[in-house]
Amino acid sequence: MKLSRPSTQAPDALRDTFRAVRAASLELAAPLSAEDQCIQSMPDASPTKWHLAHTTWFFETVLLQPHASGYRPFDPRFQYLFNSYYEALGPRHPRPQRGLLTRPSVDEVHAYRAHVDAGVERLLDTVDAAAWDEVAAVLTLGLHHEQQHQELLLTDILHALSCNPLLPAYRAAGGPALRLATVAPEMHWRAQSGGHLEIGHEGQGFAFDNETPRHRVLLRPYAIADRLVNCGDYAQFIADGGYQRPELWLSDGWAAVQSQGWRAPAYWLAPDDPRLGLAGGAPAAVGWQLFGLHGVRPLAHEAPVAQLSFYEAAAYAEWAGARLPTEFEWEAACADAGMGEMTGHVWQWTRSSYDPYPGFRPLPGVAAEYNGKFMVGQLVLRGGSVATPAGHTRPSYRNFFPPAARWQFSGLRLAKDL
Repeated sequence: MKLSRPSTQAPDALRDTFRAVRAASLELAAPLSAEDQCIQSMPDASPTKWHLAHTTWFFETVLLQPHASGYRPFDPRFQYLFNSYYEALGPRHPRPQRGLLTRPSVDEVHAYRAHVDAGVERLLDTVDAAAWDEVAAVLTLGLHHEQQHQELLLTDILHALSCNPLLPAYRAAGGPALRLATVAPEMHWRAQSGGHLEIGHEGQGFAFDNETPRHRVLLRPYAIADRLVNCGDYAQFIADGGYQRPELWLSDGWAAVQSQGWRAPAYWLAPDDPRLGLAGGAPAAVGWQLFGLHGVRPLAHEAPVAQLSFYEAAAYAEWAGARLPTEFEWEAACADAGMGEMTGHVWQWTRSSYDPYPGFRPLPGVAAEYNGKFMVGQLVLRGGSVATPAGHTRPSYRNFFPPAARWQFSGLRLAKDL
C-alpha cells in the first residue's frame, strides 16, 4: 500500500511515538475491570477490550503482514474477530455483537498487543532505507488510528457506565467537586470578512485523506461566537421549554425528541432522578447533576455543554436567534486570535454535511476504506474534546457522526450572517 503522505518523523522519534501511543491505550483501560472491558452498551459503541485488540489488528494486518518478512500472526482467528469494516480483508464478526466476545480474555488481548508490538519493533530495526517511507507512513496512520480509538474507548465506556443505575465513575476524581463562584465570560461575536479562502490541510505533517485536497471556498461575511455554548446557557433553553417547542426543531430532530424522550442532554440528571440516591448522593439533589468520567458531579454552568446531538445543537441555535457555523467558517475562524475554546473541550457540530472535497481521492489499497465510504448521511464536527489525545487534532481535522449521535463529547458554537 502506497500512502501519499509519509511520516516526517525520524526512525527513533517514530519508535518513541509508537511506544507512547501504545502505552497510553493500556493506561486508559487500567481503571476498568475485566467485566467493564467486555461490555457493549449499544451497537454504535465497542467494548474496551475490542478497542485494544482492533488497534493491534490494524498494525498486524496493515503493517506487519505486508512489510515484515517472516512475521507470524499471533492467532489467525483474530483476523476475523477484530476487523472493523474493511471489506477488502474479508468477513468479520458482526459489529453489534462485539460484546459477546467474552473470549479471548483481557489477558490474551494484552498478550496479542505485546506480540504485535515486538513485531513492530523488529520491523523498525530491520527496515531498509528504500522501504522506510512507506513503512513510516503506514505506521503513522496506525498511530493516529489508535488515538481515535483512545477517544472512543472513553466515550464508549462512559455510555456503558451511564446505563448502570449505580452510575459508577470511570476514574475517581482527585477530590470533591468544588463549587466555586466561577462566572462564564460573556459571549462576544467575532466578525469575519469572508471572501475567497483556502480550506483543508496545508500539506505539512500528517493528515487524514478526508482533509484534502486543499481548495478555495467563497464565504459570505459572517460572525462567530468567541466561546462555546455552556451548560448555563443551555439550561436557559431547557427552562424556556426548548424540548417542548416543535417550531425550534428540524423535523427529524423533533421526531427523535418524541421517540427517545429527550428532555436534556445525555447524562444530565434532574434533581429528582432516583439514580442519584443509588449513586451515593442525596436522594433529592439541588439543581441539575451531570454524570461524567468522574461520576456524578454538580452541573458546572460555566462548562461547555456536551453530549448533544446535531438536532439539539441546531434547535438551541434557532432558539438563540443564530445558527451553526459551516465547517469552512469554523476553520477560517481559527486564524482569528480572539477566538476561544476552539479545541480540547467539545467537538463542535457544524451545519456541513460530511462530503468529499473537490478532487478528493481516498488513499490507495486497504486504507481507501478508512474515510471515503462514510461520506453520506453524516454531519461534520470540528475542534476536539476533553477525550481527544493531546496533539491529535489540527484546524483542518474533520470528525463526523450521524445527526442523532449524542454519546460523544459534542457541543456547539453559534454563528450568524452579517
